[in-house]
Amino acid sequence: MVLPKNLLKSREGQLVLITIVFYVAVGIASPSFLSFESMDSIITDTAILMIMACAQMMVILTRGIDLTVAANIALSGMVSALIAMHLPGTPLILVMSAAVLTGLVLGMFNAVLIALLGIPSIVVSLGAMAIYRGMVFVLSGGQWVNSQEMPASFTSFPLARVFGISNLAVIGLIICVLAVLMMRYTRFGRELYAIGGNPDATSYVGINIKKRLFAVYTITGLLGGLCGYLWVARYAIAYTEIALNFELLTVASCVIGGVGIAGGTGTVLGAVLGALFLGVLQNALPVMGISPFWQMAVSGTAILVAVIVNSRGKRQKGLQILRVSQ
Repeated sequence: MVLPKNLLKSREGQLVLITIVFYVAVGIASPSFLSFESMDSIITDTAILMIMACAQMMVILTRGIDLTVAANIALSGMVSALIAMHLPGTPLILVMSAAVLTGLVLGMFNAVLIALLGIPSIVVSLGAMAIYRGMVFVLSGGQWVNSQEMPASFTSFPLARVFGISNLAVIGLIICVLAVLMMRYTRFGRELYAIGGNPDATSYVGINIKKRLFAVYTITGLLGGLCGYLWVARYAIAYTEIALNFELLTVASCVIGGVGIAGGTGTVLGAVLGALFLGVLQNALPVMGISPFWQMAVSGTAILVAVIVNSRGKRQKGLQILRVSQ
C-alpha cells in the first residue's frame, strides 16, 4: 500500500492515473477507442510531440524557452520535401541528414544569440520564429509539396513497422529513453538542473553556463530537424504552415508534466507523460464529437491549470519548510 500512495503523490503517477481514467472513460462511450489500432495511432501521432517535449524540457529547465521548435520543424521538413521532389533518387539517409543538419544550424543560431550573446530566449525565439517561417515561404515559393511529388521510400519510412510498432513510435521511444538516461545519470543533466536552480551558484562552482546552454539549444535544433522530416513524411505533405502553433503543445506537455516554468525542476518522464496525455486528449476530441478547432483552446486551458497547480504545490512546500524551520 505504501508504493501506490507514494506513486500518486508524484506528478508522473497522477498523470498516469488521469490519462488511464480519461482513456477508459472515452473508451466506454466509444469502444473502438480502446482497440489496439487506436492505441497504436495515439502513440504514433504523439511520437513527435514526445521528442520535442524532451527538448523543450531541457530548455525550460535552464530558465529559457524555445518558441522556434515548430518553425524549425517547418523549415527542416520543407528542405527534406524539396530535396525528395527535385532529386527523387537521393538516398533516404541523405534526405534525413539534410533535415537534421538544417535543424542543427537553426539551433546553433539560437544558441549563439542566447548562450554567447546573452539575449533573453523569449526575444530570440520570437524573432527567429518569424525568420524561419519566412524562410519556409521563400524556399518553397509559397507552394505545397504533395504526396504524389514525394518518392514512396520518403513517405513510407515513418509508418513502416518493426515488431508491429511504427518506426516513428520506435524513434520517439528511443529518444525519450536516451533523454531520461542523460538527464538522470550524466553530469551534463545534473548541471542543467543546477543552472535552472541557481545560476549564480552554478557559475561560482565553475560550471560553464554558456557552454551548457549552447549545447541545449543545439540539441533542440537537431531534434527539430529530425522531426521536420518525420512530420512531412508522416503526413505526406509540406506547406508553409507546417506545425503551426506546435510550440504551444511542447510547452504544454512540459508544464502539465510538472516542469517548473521558472526552471530547475521537472523530469523528462513528466514531459513525455504530459505529451501522451495531450495525444490521448487530441485523439479523443473527434470521438467525443468536439471540433478540432477546440484543441488549442483545450491545450491552453491545460497549461493554465497546470501552472496554477504547480504554483500552489510550490507554495505549500514552502510553507511546510517554513513550519519545520520554526
